[in-house]
Amino acid sequence: MTQRGTLGVAVIGTGRMGADHVRRIDEVVGGAHVAAVVDIDGDRAKGIADRLDGATAYTDPAAAMAADDVDAVLIASPGPAHEAALLEALDRDLPVLCEKPLTPDAASALRVLEAETRLGHRRVQVGFMRRYDAEYMRLKSLLDAGDFGRTLMLHCRHRNTSTLPGFTEQMLINDSVVHEIDATRWLLDQEITAVTVLKPTPSSAAPGALSDPQLVLFETSGGAVVDVEIFVNCGFGYQVRCEAVGERGTALIGDAHGLTVNAAGRWGGEIAPDFRRRFEDAYDREVRHWVDATRRGLVEGPSVWDGYAAAVVCEAGVRAQSAGHRVAVELPERPALYG
Repeated sequence: MTQRGTLGVAVIGTGRMGADHVRRIDEVVGGAHVAAVVDIDGDRAKGIADRLDGATAYTDPAAAMAADDVDAVLIASPGPAHEAALLEALDRDLPVLCEKPLTPDAASALRVLEAETRLGHRRVQVGFMRRYDAEYMRLKSLLDAGDFGRTLMLHCRHRNTSTLPGFTEQMLINDSVVHEIDATRWLLDQEITAVTVLKPTPSSAAPGALSDPQLVLFETSGGAVVDVEIFVNCGFGYQVRCEAVGERGTALIGDAHGLTVNAAGRWGGEIAPDFRRRFEDAYDREVRHWVDATRRGLVEGPSVWDGYAAAVVCEAGVRAQSAGHRVAVELPERPALYG
Protein backbone atom coordinates (compact mmCIF):
# COMPACT_ATOMS: atom_id res chain seq x y z
CA MET A 1 0.00 0.00 0.00
CA THR A 2 1.70 3.10 -1.23
CA GLN A 3 -0.44 6.19 -1.83
CA ARG A 4 -1.52 7.64 1.53
CA GLY A 5 -1.49 4.14 2.98
CA THR A 6 -4.34 3.03 0.73
CA LEU A 7 -4.68 -0.12 -1.36
CA GLY A 8 -3.38 0.39 -4.91
CA VAL A 9 -5.81 -1.34 -7.30
CA ALA A 10 -5.27 -2.23 -10.95
CA VAL A 11 -8.64 -2.18 -12.74
CA ILE A 12 -8.52 -4.44 -15.79
CA GLY A 13 -11.14 -3.60 -18.39
CA THR A 14 -12.73 -0.17 -18.78
CA GLY A 15 -16.07 -1.00 -20.36
CA ARG A 16 -19.36 -0.31 -18.62
CA MET A 17 -18.54 -2.27 -15.46
CA GLY A 18 -14.85 -1.43 -15.32
CA ALA A 19 -15.42 2.31 -15.71
CA ASP A 20 -18.08 2.16 -13.02
CA HIS A 21 -15.67 0.39 -10.66
CA VAL A 22 -13.00 3.02 -11.36
CA ARG A 23 -15.51 5.68 -10.34
CA ARG A 24 -16.52 3.63 -7.30
CA ILE A 25 -12.96 3.23 -6.03
CA ASP A 26 -12.10 6.86 -6.76
CA GLU A 27 -15.22 8.47 -5.31
CA VAL A 28 -17.14 6.04 -3.08
CA VAL A 29 -14.98 3.38 -1.44
CA GLY A 30 -12.44 4.46 1.15
CA GLY A 31 -9.10 2.79 1.77
CA ALA A 32 -8.19 2.27 -1.90
CA HIS A 33 -7.10 4.19 -4.97
CA VAL A 34 -6.84 3.29 -8.65
CA ALA A 35 -3.13 2.78 -9.32
CA ALA A 36 -3.49 1.28 -12.80
CA VAL A 37 -6.08 1.29 -15.56
CA VAL A 38 -5.78 -1.53 -18.08
CA ASP A 39 -7.52 -1.86 -21.42
CA ILE A 40 -6.64 -3.26 -24.83
CA ASP A 41 -7.66 0.17 -26.12
CA GLY A 42 -4.66 2.19 -24.94
CA ASP A 43 -6.26 5.55 -25.68
CA ARG A 44 -9.31 4.64 -23.63
CA ALA A 45 -7.17 3.50 -20.70
CA LYS A 46 -5.07 6.67 -20.87
CA GLY A 47 -8.15 8.89 -21.03
CA ILE A 48 -9.47 7.39 -17.81
CA ALA A 49 -6.08 7.27 -16.05
CA ASP A 50 -5.40 10.91 -16.87
CA ARG A 51 -8.47 11.94 -14.88
CA LEU A 52 -7.21 10.17 -11.75
CA ASP A 53 -4.54 11.17 -9.26
CA GLY A 54 -1.56 8.82 -9.55
CA ALA A 55 -3.02 6.28 -11.99
CA THR A 56 -1.02 4.80 -14.88
CA ALA A 57 -2.51 3.44 -18.11
CA TYR A 58 -1.54 0.00 -19.46
CA THR A 59 -2.58 -2.26 -22.31
CA ASP A 60 -1.01 -5.40 -20.76
CA PRO A 61 -2.50 -6.77 -17.51
CA ALA A 62 0.77 -8.48 -16.58
CA ALA A 63 2.68 -5.21 -16.82
CA ALA A 64 0.18 -3.50 -14.55
CA MET A 65 0.37 -6.31 -11.99
CA ALA A 66 4.16 -6.03 -11.97
CA ALA A 67 4.03 -2.33 -11.02
CA ASP A 68 5.33 -1.48 -7.54
CA ASP A 69 2.22 0.56 -6.67
CA VAL A 70 -0.28 -2.23 -7.46
CA ASP A 71 -1.39 -4.22 -4.41
CA ALA A 72 -4.58 -5.83 -5.74
CA VAL A 73 -6.50 -6.44 -8.96
CA LEU A 74 -10.10 -5.87 -9.99
CA ILE A 75 -10.96 -7.77 -13.18
CA ALA A 76 -13.83 -6.32 -15.21
CA SER A 77 -12.71 -7.31 -18.70
CA PRO A 78 -14.82 -9.58 -20.97
CA GLY A 79 -15.16 -13.13 -19.64
CA PRO A 80 -12.85 -14.81 -22.18
CA ALA A 81 -9.95 -12.69 -20.88
CA HIS A 82 -10.46 -13.61 -17.23
CA GLU A 83 -8.48 -16.86 -17.07
CA ALA A 84 -5.18 -15.37 -18.21
CA ALA A 85 -5.51 -12.40 -15.84
CA LEU A 86 -6.50 -14.63 -12.92
CA LEU A 87 -3.62 -17.03 -13.46
CA GLU A 88 -1.19 -14.11 -13.70
CA ALA A 89 -2.54 -12.64 -10.45
CA LEU A 90 -2.35 -16.01 -8.69
CA ASP A 91 1.21 -16.48 -9.93
CA ARG A 92 2.03 -13.14 -8.29
CA ASP A 93 -0.06 -13.98 -5.19
CA LEU A 94 -2.15 -10.82 -5.63
CA PRO A 95 -5.66 -10.50 -4.18
CA VAL A 96 -8.37 -10.28 -6.84
CA LEU A 97 -11.99 -9.21 -7.17
CA CYS A 98 -13.18 -10.81 -10.42
CA GLU A 99 -16.48 -9.83 -11.99
CA LYS A 100 -18.66 -12.75 -12.96
CA PRO A 101 -18.20 -15.02 -14.71
CA LEU A 102 -15.06 -16.38 -13.10
CA THR A 103 -14.38 -17.71 -16.61
CA PRO A 104 -16.82 -18.50 -19.44
CA ASP A 105 -16.75 -22.29 -19.10
CA ALA A 106 -16.22 -25.01 -16.53
CA ALA A 107 -12.91 -26.27 -17.97
CA SER A 108 -11.17 -22.91 -17.67
CA ALA A 109 -12.78 -22.28 -14.27
CA LEU A 110 -11.37 -25.62 -13.10
CA ARG A 111 -7.88 -24.54 -14.19
CA VAL A 112 -8.21 -21.41 -12.05
CA LEU A 113 -9.50 -23.53 -9.15
CA GLU A 114 -6.51 -25.86 -9.46
CA ALA A 115 -4.09 -22.92 -9.58
CA GLU A 116 -5.50 -21.37 -6.42
CA THR A 117 -5.56 -24.77 -4.70
CA ARG A 118 -1.86 -25.23 -5.52
CA LEU A 119 -1.19 -21.81 -4.05
CA GLY A 120 -2.65 -23.14 -0.81
CA HIS A 121 -4.75 -20.13 0.18
CA ARG A 122 -7.59 -18.10 -1.24
CA ARG A 123 -6.77 -15.02 -3.29
CA VAL A 124 -9.89 -14.54 -5.44
CA GLN A 125 -13.32 -13.15 -4.63
CA VAL A 126 -15.91 -13.57 -7.40
CA GLY A 127 -18.30 -10.69 -8.10
CA PHE A 128 -21.68 -12.21 -7.31
CA MET A 129 -22.96 -8.89 -6.02
CA ARG A 130 -26.42 -10.07 -4.93
CA ARG A 131 -24.80 -11.48 -1.80
CA TYR A 132 -24.16 -7.83 -0.83
CA ASP A 133 -27.67 -6.53 -1.57
CA ALA A 134 -29.47 -5.45 1.61
CA GLU A 135 -32.63 -7.41 0.80
CA TYR A 136 -30.77 -10.59 -0.12
CA MET A 137 -28.63 -10.30 3.00
CA ARG A 138 -31.76 -9.98 5.15
CA LEU A 139 -33.35 -13.01 3.46
CA LYS A 140 -30.17 -15.04 4.00
CA SER A 141 -30.15 -14.16 7.71
CA LEU A 142 -33.82 -15.10 8.01
CA LEU A 143 -33.34 -18.48 6.36
CA ASP A 144 -30.20 -19.21 8.38
CA ALA A 145 -32.08 -18.47 11.61
CA GLY A 146 -34.40 -21.40 10.86
CA ASP A 147 -37.59 -19.81 12.16
CA PHE A 148 -39.50 -20.95 9.05
CA GLY A 149 -38.09 -24.45 9.19
CA ARG A 150 -36.54 -26.05 6.15
CA THR A 151 -36.77 -24.07 2.93
CA LEU A 152 -38.85 -26.09 0.48
CA MET A 153 -38.89 -23.84 -2.59
CA LEU A 154 -37.62 -20.60 -4.05
CA HIS A 155 -39.70 -18.69 -6.59
CA CYS A 156 -37.55 -16.27 -8.56
CA ARG A 157 -38.08 -13.84 -11.40
CA HIS A 158 -35.44 -12.00 -13.39
CA ARG A 159 -36.67 -9.48 -15.96
CA ASN A 160 -34.80 -7.04 -18.19
CA THR A 161 -36.31 -4.29 -20.31
CA SER A 162 -34.65 -5.44 -23.55
CA THR A 163 -31.56 -7.10 -24.95
CA LEU A 164 -28.75 -5.70 -27.06
CA PRO A 165 -28.13 -6.96 -30.61
CA GLY A 166 -26.34 -10.30 -30.61
CA PHE A 167 -27.94 -11.58 -27.40
CA THR A 168 -28.23 -15.37 -27.67
CA GLU A 169 -30.39 -17.97 -26.01
CA GLN A 170 -27.35 -19.35 -24.16
CA MET A 171 -26.80 -15.91 -22.65
CA LEU A 172 -30.14 -16.25 -20.86
CA ILE A 173 -28.38 -18.83 -18.69
CA ASN A 174 -24.75 -17.69 -18.76
CA ASP A 175 -25.33 -13.94 -18.32
CA SER A 176 -28.64 -13.73 -16.46
CA VAL A 177 -29.74 -16.91 -14.66
CA VAL A 178 -26.17 -17.35 -13.38
CA HIS A 179 -27.12 -14.84 -10.67
CA GLU A 180 -30.01 -17.06 -9.52
CA ILE A 181 -27.65 -20.04 -9.64
CA ASP A 182 -25.31 -18.38 -7.16
CA ALA A 183 -28.15 -16.95 -5.06
CA THR A 184 -29.73 -20.41 -4.78
CA ARG A 185 -26.50 -22.06 -3.66
CA TRP A 186 -25.80 -19.25 -1.17
CA LEU A 187 -29.27 -18.84 0.29
CA LEU A 188 -29.81 -22.58 0.78
CA ASP A 189 -26.22 -23.72 1.44
CA GLN A 190 -26.89 -26.52 -1.05
CA GLU A 191 -25.55 -27.51 -4.43
CA ILE A 192 -27.73 -27.59 -7.54
CA THR A 193 -28.04 -31.18 -8.76
CA ALA A 194 -30.22 -30.89 -11.87
CA VAL A 195 -31.59 -28.30 -14.31
CA THR A 196 -34.70 -28.33 -16.50
CA VAL A 197 -35.68 -25.55 -18.92
CA LEU A 198 -39.25 -25.02 -20.14
CA LYS A 199 -40.08 -22.69 -23.01
CA PRO A 200 -43.50 -21.09 -23.50
CA THR A 201 -44.45 -19.51 -26.80
CA PRO A 202 -41.97 -16.63 -27.20
CA SER A 203 -43.06 -13.07 -26.57
CA SER A 204 -43.75 -11.02 -29.68
CA ALA A 205 -41.07 -8.63 -28.38
CA ALA A 206 -38.38 -11.33 -28.48
CA PRO A 207 -35.88 -10.49 -31.25
CA GLY A 208 -35.13 -12.94 -34.04
CA ALA A 209 -35.01 -16.57 -32.99
CA LEU A 210 -34.59 -15.84 -29.27
CA SER A 211 -36.97 -17.95 -27.19
CA ASP A 212 -37.90 -15.48 -24.45
CA PRO A 213 -39.15 -15.88 -21.73
CA GLN A 214 -38.10 -19.23 -20.26
CA LEU A 215 -38.73 -21.07 -17.00
CA VAL A 216 -35.65 -22.64 -15.44
CA LEU A 217 -36.05 -25.27 -12.71
CA PHE A 218 -33.32 -26.30 -10.26
CA GLU A 219 -33.23 -29.30 -7.98
CA THR A 220 -30.86 -29.11 -5.02
CA SER A 221 -28.85 -31.49 -2.87
CA GLY A 222 -31.14 -30.73 0.09
CA GLY A 223 -34.34 -31.57 -1.75
CA ALA A 224 -35.47 -28.02 -2.51
CA VAL A 225 -36.97 -26.97 -5.85
CA VAL A 226 -36.29 -23.55 -7.38
CA ASP A 227 -38.10 -21.96 -10.31
CA VAL A 228 -36.69 -18.98 -12.20
CA GLU A 229 -38.67 -16.93 -14.69
CA ILE A 230 -36.14 -15.33 -17.02
CA PHE A 231 -37.68 -12.68 -19.29
CA VAL A 232 -35.11 -10.39 -20.87
CA ASN A 233 -37.39 -8.40 -23.19
CA CYS A 234 -40.26 -7.60 -20.83
CA GLY A 235 -40.32 -4.00 -22.08
CA PHE A 236 -41.07 -2.14 -18.87
CA GLY A 237 -38.00 -2.27 -16.62
CA TYR A 238 -35.61 -4.35 -14.56
CA GLN A 239 -37.04 -6.61 -11.85
CA VAL A 240 -35.45 -9.19 -9.60
CA ARG A 241 -37.62 -11.04 -7.08
CA CYS A 242 -37.15 -14.03 -4.79
CA GLU A 243 -39.71 -15.69 -2.54
CA ALA A 244 -38.60 -18.39 -0.11
CA VAL A 245 -41.21 -20.93 0.94
CA GLY A 246 -40.46 -22.64 4.22
CA GLU A 247 -42.22 -25.25 6.31
CA ARG A 248 -43.69 -22.59 8.61
CA GLY A 249 -43.63 -19.37 6.62
CA THR A 250 -42.60 -17.47 3.53
CA ALA A 251 -40.41 -14.45 2.83
CA LEU A 252 -40.35 -12.25 -0.26
CA ILE A 253 -37.79 -9.73 -1.51
CA GLY A 254 -37.69 -7.55 -4.60
CA ASP A 255 -41.22 -6.11 -4.68
CA ALA A 256 -40.45 -2.90 -2.79
CA HIS A 257 -40.66 0.07 -5.16
CA GLY A 258 -39.24 2.78 -2.88
CA LEU A 259 -40.86 6.11 -3.58
CA THR A 260 -44.60 5.96 -4.33
CA VAL A 261 -46.33 8.94 -5.94
CA ASN A 262 -49.95 10.04 -6.33
CA ALA A 263 -50.64 12.46 -9.18
CA ALA A 264 -53.20 13.19 -11.91
CA GLY A 265 -55.48 10.32 -11.04
CA ARG A 266 -52.77 7.70 -10.80
CA TRP A 267 -50.42 6.21 -8.28
CA GLY A 268 -47.30 4.09 -8.54
CA GLY A 269 -43.68 3.52 -7.79
CA GLU A 270 -40.47 3.30 -9.76
CA ILE A 271 -39.19 0.23 -11.60
CA ALA A 272 -35.41 0.27 -12.00
CA PRO A 273 -34.32 0.72 -15.63
CA ASP A 274 -31.32 -1.61 -15.36
CA PHE A 275 -29.22 -3.75 -13.04
CA ARG A 276 -26.84 -0.94 -12.14
CA ARG A 277 -29.63 1.17 -10.65
CA ARG A 278 -31.20 -1.79 -8.81
CA PHE A 279 -27.92 -3.09 -7.37
CA GLU A 280 -25.84 0.09 -7.06
CA ASP A 281 -25.68 -0.20 -3.27
CA ALA A 282 -24.75 -3.87 -3.55
CA TYR A 283 -21.83 -3.08 -5.86
CA ASP A 284 -20.65 -0.36 -3.46
CA ARG A 285 -20.91 -2.73 -0.51
CA GLU A 286 -19.18 -5.55 -2.41
CA VAL A 287 -16.13 -3.48 -3.39
CA ARG A 288 -15.92 -1.84 0.05
CA HIS A 289 -16.02 -5.29 1.69
CA TRP A 290 -13.29 -6.55 -0.65
CA VAL A 291 -11.05 -3.55 0.01
CA ASP A 292 -11.53 -3.77 3.78
CA ALA A 293 -10.84 -7.52 3.87
CA THR A 294 -7.80 -7.19 1.60
CA ARG A 295 -6.33 -4.46 3.78
CA ARG A 296 -6.67 -6.88 6.73
CA GLY A 297 -4.96 -9.65 4.78
CA LEU A 298 -8.17 -11.65 4.32
CA VAL A 299 -10.09 -13.04 1.34
CA GLU A 300 -13.83 -13.40 1.91
CA GLY A 301 -17.03 -13.50 -0.11
CA PRO A 302 -17.85 -15.74 -3.09
CA SER A 303 -14.94 -18.03 -3.84
CA VAL A 304 -13.36 -19.63 -6.89
CA TRP A 305 -15.33 -22.75 -5.95
CA ASP A 306 -18.53 -20.71 -6.19
CA GLY A 307 -17.47 -19.43 -9.61
CA TYR A 308 -16.59 -22.94 -10.78
CA ALA A 309 -19.84 -24.45 -9.48
CA ALA A 310 -21.83 -21.73 -11.24
CA ALA A 311 -20.02 -22.49 -14.50
CA VAL A 312 -20.83 -26.20 -14.20
CA VAL A 313 -24.52 -25.47 -13.54
CA CYS A 314 -24.61 -22.99 -16.44
CA GLU A 315 -23.30 -25.65 -18.80
CA ALA A 316 -25.98 -28.07 -17.59
CA GLY A 317 -28.58 -25.33 -18.10
CA VAL A 318 -27.48 -24.67 -21.67
CA ARG A 319 -27.66 -28.41 -22.40
CA ALA A 320 -31.14 -28.52 -20.88
CA GLN A 321 -32.18 -25.60 -23.10
CA SER A 322 -31.21 -27.41 -26.27
CA ALA A 323 -32.14 -30.95 -25.22
CA GLY A 324 -35.56 -30.13 -23.82
CA HIS A 325 -35.20 -32.43 -20.82
CA ARG A 326 -33.75 -32.57 -17.32
CA VAL A 327 -29.93 -32.51 -17.15
CA ALA A 328 -28.05 -33.66 -14.06
CA VAL A 329 -25.25 -31.51 -12.62
CA GLU A 330 -22.03 -33.33 -11.79
CA LEU A 331 -19.64 -31.58 -9.43
CA PRO A 332 -16.42 -33.06 -8.03
CA GLU A 333 -15.77 -33.08 -4.32
CA ARG A 334 -15.20 -29.58 -2.98
CA PRO A 335 -11.51 -28.99 -2.15
CA ALA A 336 -10.71 -28.51 1.53
CA LEU A 337 -9.47 -24.97 0.79
CA TYR A 338 -13.10 -23.90 0.28
CA GLY A 339 -14.55 -25.41 3.45
